[in-house]
Amino acid sequence: MYNSNSSSNGPRKPFSRTNSRPGSSRPSTYAGSNPRPAGSYSSSSRPPFRGGSRFGGGRPSGNRGGAGKRPHGVYIDPNKFINKAVITEEIEHFKPEHKFDDFAVNPVLKAAIKSKGYELPTPIQDRTIPHILQGADIVGIANTGTGKTAAFLIPLINKVLLNPKEQVMILAPTRELAIQINEELKGFTRGMKMFSVCCVGGMSITKQISDLRYQYNFIIGTPGRIKDLIERRMIILSEFNSIVLDEADRMLDMGFINDMRLIMAGMPKKRHTLFFSATLSPDIEKLIHEFLNQPVRISVKTRDTSKNIDQDVVRVGAGMNKLDMLNDLLQKKDFTKVIVFSRTKHGAEKLSKLLVQKGIKVESIHGDKNHSRRQQALKAFKENKVQVLVATDVAARGLDIADVSHVVNYDVPATYDDYVHRIGRTGRGDKKGKALTFLE
Repeated sequence: MYNSNSSSNGPRKPFSRTNSRPGSSRPSTYAGSNPRPAGSYSSSSRPPFRGGSRFGGGRPSGNRGGAGKRPHGVYIDPNKFINKAVITEEIEHFKPEHKFDDFAVNPVLKAAIKSKGYELPTPIQDRTIPHILQGADIVGIANTGTGKTAAFLIPLINKVLLNPKEQVMILAPTRELAIQINEELKGFTRGMKMFSVCCVGGMSITKQISDLRYQYNFIIGTPGRIKDLIERRMIILSEFNSIVLDEADRMLDMGFINDMRLIMAGMPKKRHTLFFSATLSPDIEKLIHEFLNQPVRISVKTRDTSKNIDQDVVRVGAGMNKLDMLNDLLQKKDFTKVIVFSRTKHGAEKLSKLLVQKGIKVESIHGDKNHSRRQQALKAFKENKVQVLVATDVAARGLDIADVSHVVNYDVPATYDDYVHRIGRTGRGDKKGKALTFLE
C-alpha cells in the first residue's frame, strides 16, 4: 500500500463522515555507426508496413474494453523514426516569467519547494501554476518529462493548506504513474500532516479500503480501481471539488473513457478540473468540452518528440539475426541504461531471458508480472543494478526514470503516438538521449 502516511506527518486520524459506509561480434547496422548518412532511409525503397502480427498491433494488455479501442497497427512513415538531435547551443533557452518564490503560495510550501532544489520553473510550471492558483480549469499540453506533475501538485497542495478539509482526486492511466505522483506528493508535503491514499489495481483493495477510513486529502489512482471503490461506497465523489486527469490521452487510448465519465458525473458540477495530455485529437477535444468549464489552454509543446532525442533506425537485412544485433548494441560503452520495447508480454519475457543468457543484466515489466515484481524490476533499473529494462507499452506508460541513455524499439510500435511515448523515456528535461527502431 502506498500512501503519504509517514512518521514525519504524525498519526492519522479516523475519517469521520456523515455518510455511513460498508465496510561473437557481428558487424553492427546501427545507422549511427555505418557509412549511411543519418536520415537517408527512403520509405519508397520497401513496401509500407501495416499492422498485423509482424509489426505489432492490437489492443495493449490491460485495456478495459469499449471506447478507445486502438487499431491493429497503422502505417508509420519510417522517416519519422529518423531525426538528429539539435546541438545544445542551437536550443532556444526558455526564460521563465517567474521564480518559484514569486508564486503566491504558503511559506511552508515555498520552503518545501526550495528544499527539493527547485528555483526556476519549467515552461509548463511557469505557465500553469498562476492560473491553477486562481482556480481556473486548465488544459495543459506538454511533452513527457516537462515537470507537469509538480505543475499541478504545487497549487493543489496550497489549496489544501488553505482549507484542510479540501479533497483532491488525481487520475492516472497506470499504477506506476499513480505511485510516482504519490511519491512526489510525499516529497512536497513531508511534515505538513497532509495524507494521501494510492488506489490502484494489482494491490490489496482491502488495505486501500482500510486506509480510506482515515483522514486524507488526496486520492491518487487508476480509473478502474477508483470505480471499484466508488461502487463499494468507500469514495464519495460529491466530497471532491478538485480533480486532475493526468495523461488523459493515454486513459482514453486504454479504454478508460466510461470509467472517466462515471467519475466526472459523480462530482459536483462546480469543480476545479485540471486536464493534461501530450496530444490533442478530436476525441480529446470532445472530452475537454464535456469535462471542463471555460478552461485556460496552455501548450508548451512545440513538436511531437523532444529536441534532445537523437532518433535513428537499425535495418535488419535478410539473413541477419535481430537478437545478435541488439546484443552487439548493448555491448557499446554508451548504452549504459537502456529500455527495450517489445510488442507483447510474452515477447518481453522471452527477450529478457535470451539477453540474460548472453550475460546482460536485465529486468522486465509487463502485464503478466504482479505489482510487487514490477516494482522490484523498476527499482533495480532505477538504481543501476541492471543495464536493460525490457517493457511493453502499457507497463512503461508514465515512467519517469532518470538518465536513460537509449530507448530501443525492438518491435515497431502499433501507432505513432506509441512511438512518441516510448522514446519520451529518454532525453528528459535537458538531458540528451538516443532512440533506435529496428526495421525488418
